[in-house]
Amino acid sequence: MTLSRRNFIKQSGLALTFTVAGKTMLLTPRQARAGNIPFAVLTPEEVSALETICDHLLPGARENGVAHFVDQQLTVDPNDSLLFIKYFNVEPPHVDFYKSALKEINLLSESIYGKGITAIDKAEAEKLIETLRDGKAADWNGPPSPLAYHILRNDAVDVVYGTMEGFEALDIPYLAHITPPRTW
Repeated sequence: MTLSRRNFIKQSGLALTFTVAGKTMLLTPRQARAGNIPFAVLTPEEVSALETICDHLLPGARENGVAHFVDQQLTVDPNDSLLFIKYFNVEPPHVDFYKSALKEINLLSESIYGKGITAIDKAEAEKLIETLRDGKAADWNGPPSPLAYHILRNDAVDVVYGTMEGFEALDIPYLAHITPPRTW
């Protein structure tokens, strides 16, 4: 039986391999964020933009480690990646997609509000997200904005709700075919 992306996320609790100072550790994205694990691919500005947009898309994404999840998954073979992007006709390396989308989201925020994505408030973020979702971003030079919206939103959903704790928050019974040996 092959293990689907969704079932892996449900069963593993998103435990990922992070390497720090030559030592390999198995951590959830939330633990990696809490432990301030260094990023391998994304710059500090990209991390801030990713955490901000994803937290506006789904509150809790930042604290659940969405940036660590995306960053770590960008380091693995695209065929083994858990990122939602792999199910679309986006050529690897996927890091190019994320970097371009985050840059354009920040530029869009600056053009509309005169400030970057990390400085806008909730109401401004909601309008910016509608613009992305609806494909109405003027002077957008990145991947299609509705696709960027869709992929970032699903990455946020995976880290917030793709665990036993996430199922509980939704008041949905966790009915895994194989229950993980421990909670995450």
